[in-house]
Amino acid sequence: MPHLIIEYTDNIKEAANIPELLKTVNATLLIHQDIIPIGGLRSRAIELNNYLVADGTADDAFVHVTLKLGKGRSVEAKKQLCDEVFFALKRHFSSIYKRRYFALSLELYEFTSPTYKLNNIHERYKN
Repeated sequence: MPHLIIEYTDNIKEAANIPELLKTVNATLLIHQDIIPIGGLRSRAIELNNYLVADGTADDAFVHVTLKLGKGRSVEAKKQLCDEVFFALKRHFSSIYKRRYFALSLELYEFTSPTYKLNNIHERYKN
């Protein structure tokens, strides 16, 4: 079930190396296969072309990451997971942060209602 959605402003597209970022965040999440099922993990990045940051007078940039999880993980496990993902994000974007005005955020969203799923990818990882 875990879904990781990275929204990023188009003014950092060249410097952001999004394909590498996706590999990094997936690898970070998969360190915790006891709570992150490999067959359910989906990560994606969405380039934003229409946005406004602050008062719009500067060429500010941002990345907002949403991690969506099904319920059932402990508070401690969620905190550790988010701490590690945010550390990986900060490391990935450190050069951009040093060169320009940039905001980075991570949000955890935990589903409280049942979700409806159909996924046979899990079968490949049973063994």
